[in-house]
Order: sequence, then C-alpha cells, then structure tokens
Amino acid sequence: MDSVVSGANFLLQNVPGAAFTHMNGQRNPADVSPNNLFPYLLVNIGSGVSILKVTGNRKFERVTGTHIGGGTMFGLAKLLTGCKSYDEFLQLSQKGDNFVLDLIVKDICGELVCQKQGLSTSTLASSFGKVITSKKRLTDYKPEDLASTLLSAFTYNIAQIAFLVASLLGLRRVFFGGSYIRGHKSTMENISFAIDFWSQSQMQAVFLRHEGYLGALGALMSYGDLSGENLTVEESKEKEPHHESAAPVDGTSSDEENDGNIFPYLLVNIGSGVSMIEVIGKGKFERIIGSHLGGGTILGLARLLTGCSSYEEFLELSQRGNNLSVDLTVGDIYGDEGYPKIGLPASTTAASFGKVNSSKLSDYKMEDLAAALLNSFTYNIGQIAYFVANLSGLKRIFFRGAYVCGHEKTMDKISRSLKYWSKGEVQTTFLCHEGFLGTLGAFWSYENMGIDSLAAHEVIREVLLGAPYTGQFPSLPVTEQQENGENNTLEGEIECLRNNNAALKAEVERLQRENAELRAKLQGATL
Repeated sequence: MDSVVSGANFLLQNVPGAAFTHMNGQRNPADVSPNNLFPYLLVNIGSGVSILKVTGNRKFERVTGTHIGGGTMFGLAKLLTGCKSYDEFLQLSQKGDNFVLDLIVKDICGELVCQKQGLSTSTLASSFGKVITSKKRLTDYKPEDLASTLLSAFTYNIAQIAFLVASLLGLRRVFFGGSYIRGHKSTMENISFAIDFWSQSQMQAVFLRHEGYLGALGALMSYGDLSGENLTVEESKEKEPHHESAAPVDGTSSDEENDGNIFPYLLVNIGSGVSMIEVIGKGKFERIIGSHLGGGTILGLARLLTGCSSYEEFLELSQRGNNLSVDLTVGDIYGDEGYPKIGLPASTTAASFGKVNSSKLSDYKMEDLAAALLNSFTYNIGQIAYFVANLSGLKRIFFRGAYVCGHEKTMDKISRSLKYWSKGEVQTTFLCHEGFLGTLGAFWSYENMGIDSLAAHEVIREVLLGAPYTGQFPSLPVTEQQENGENNTLEGEIECLRNNNAALKAEVERLQRENAELRAKLQGATL
C-alpha cells in the first residue's frame, strides 16, 4: 500500500493527463493541480478493495476496505461462466444484458409506487433477483448475461462504499486504481454512474491511466530511499486496541422501549434488495439509501451455485460449510502475522471467493459456497449500514426483513460486522417479529380510517410483548366450560343462520313483488 500511494502521487504530480473521468461514454482529462491535490481518496481495487485517505507525499491512512472486490467477481465468474481469465470475463460482460437476471424497482412495485417514492423505474433493486422466481438452471443462462450481472453488481457496490466513505471524510475527489479496472469501459462507466447517482452529481469518479502499475512504480521509486523513510505512513490517529463493548448489542433495555428514547434510529430492511430508512418519530421517516446486494442476490447466486430451491435450504446448507475454503484472507496474502502496520489481522477476509482457482463447480463443496455467500453479503450489508448510520449521526440500528428470518448465523454475522466497523459504538438490534412489520403497519392504518375502537396501540403492544415469537398465532387455552358448551354453541349459530336466511329470502320476494308493481304502473303511464 505504501508503494501504491507513492506511485499515485508521482503520476498525479508529474505526469500530465495521468487522470481522467469516464462518464456517458466520454473520456475526458481530469483537472488535477499538483498544488491542490491533497487530500483525496484512493480506492484500490485488487482481489479485495482498500480505501486510502491520502493527505500528502508519504502521508496516508487506510481508512477502510471491503472484501467484495475483483477477486470476488473473478471467483464467481469462474464458477458461473467458466472463464479462465479476468480479461475473458470482462470481454464476456461486454456482450451481456444484466437485466435478464437483475430485478429492478419497476418489477417489484410498478410505475405508480415508484413515482410516489421518488424512485426511477429502472433503478437496480436486487442483483440476481430474478433468479429466485425462475425455474431456470445455471446452464439455461447465457454466460455473457451472468458476466454482465456480476460486473454491475460489484462495481456499483464498490462505488457506493467509496461514496459513503468520502462523504464521512468530507472529500469530493475520489481516485480509482488497481489492476482489476483494466481500463475497461463498462467498469469505469458503472463506477462513474454510481458515484454521480449517490452524490447527486456533487462528487466525481477519477481514474488513472496507469492504474494497474501504481504499486510497481512506487516500488521502483523506493530504491532511492532504502531506509524506508520516504514511505512512512502518517499515524494521524493512534489506533486504539479493540475492546469488547460493555453495552448490550443484541438487545434493548426496558428504558429504551418507551417512545421518548427510541428515536431516531436506522431501520435496515433486508428484502430482495436492502432499504435503509431513518426514523425520527411516529410517522416521520425518510428512505436515505439502499443496496442492490440483498437477500435476492444471496438466494439468486445460491440457486445458481448450489441448486438450493429455498432460502431456508440455503441457510441450513451454510451452517455446515466453511467459507475459508474459498475466501482469501489477509494471512493468505501477507502471512501469519497479517498486516499489523495498518491493523489488519491475518484472519480478516481480504476477498470473498478469492481462493477460487477452478471453473468446475464440482471441485467445491456446496456448503462451503453457501457459507461464503452468507459471509460475503451479510458483512457487506453491515458495513454499509454502519457508514449510513455514521453519516446520519445515528447510534442505533434495527435490522428486519424476510431474509433475516431470525436466523442465528445471519444475525451473528451482521452483529460482528457492525461491532468491527464501529468498534462497538453502534448498537445492533433485531426484531422478534421482523417478517410481520408490514402486516402490523397495515393493521395499524385502520386507525386512520376512523375505526378507533380497535385500540390498536394497546392490542399490538400486548401481542408483541406478551408472548415469545414462534412464527404462529398463539393458541388460547380452552376452558372446560368452553369445551362442554362448544357443540351447543355451534348448533345455536347454525339455527341462527337458518333464520337469517329465511328472513332474507322473504325480503327478496317482497322486493321482487314491489318491482313488478312499479313496472306495471310505468307501463300504464306510458300507454
């Protein structure tokens, strides 16, 4: 990383035209002044992704990263398309159509709801989301469509994380480097579009002509200073040791359940895609952002890679797997000591699916692939949620949705992700009835229709807090009196219905007679 930063600084300060933008098919030189270069964000896309804040010559800090990078794209591409090289994957993606497998907003809620929520109908909702309702197998899809979907899924995700980090640091200039860009037009186009979209055109993605050679250039330059002093890292912040948080992570105290203390919070809804909503009070909320890498992506890829027919089957399969069989760790790259200089232990995941070196699915256990999928996307959702909460100044995050499903491993990985990124400062909370919030909200809306006698607040509060969640309606105890009188009550109800039926028949006959009399009078008047 020292070499990458040194190489980038040299090019940006000494080589005219070293940086450029790529938007709407147009490549234009970037206006970069050597005298006004710092600070900037450098997003280095290798097998994993490192995000570096560069504040000067020989001065930088690795602020964060993501395990979903080029290694993830290429690893999955080998398994899904049989590609033998990354360049082959890129060429294949140029000929494909990601909308064959991707779910867009219009597919979920139609045009009218899209307009109401301020969402474009073509907005990507869930990468690989169409696979979950399709009966097609992996061999039924074109390799080029699979490649195009993989490229859009992960380039958009990298750009989104880069935007969030830049926003947190107050930076407006973001440079993208790394050998996985390859000067590929679709890669740069996707990243540029995503940065422009998320920032509302307030931020620009800038690329480097020699992006794959930054490390080599920096390493060459280091020969001029063998002492290593030329490449020292700025210790702008003392890295504090990671302590276990004394605050409860997976629960909420009784004091926090009252209306006065619960707001504001971030609600992360994990469906086929992911929506993140800031809730500041009763009826007061705003959808801040979302991610296309959600439950639909997990299940879609799981169906293609493992043949799972349901999310429950996938979850059960993942419980028996070992993601380290296919995931690349920091230790695999730098050795057993990891990368202590920047605080990365050897066990940290560097690139999901980064160990995949065979294009044969049969060479890998289905349970290991399932475990790697779950690990990859739950950690990614947790990371993005943390960045969003940080930007919004929120300390409490609630996770819910059909793809959480009370699954212990899913909740554990999300909790670990939040604890890691926030150093224990952000509280992660799950809801016992996460799959039924929409139903409860719809029920609650009856109050707005004038049916106040339901006393919805009290009823729902009693239901939610009075019994553990089992996934079924609680059965009420049957008393002996009820048991003995059940038949009598049933017979009485049947008799009552018979009487009502007879009364209705009599009323119908009366109306028919009146109708006949009126018709006769009308005919007489006409004559």
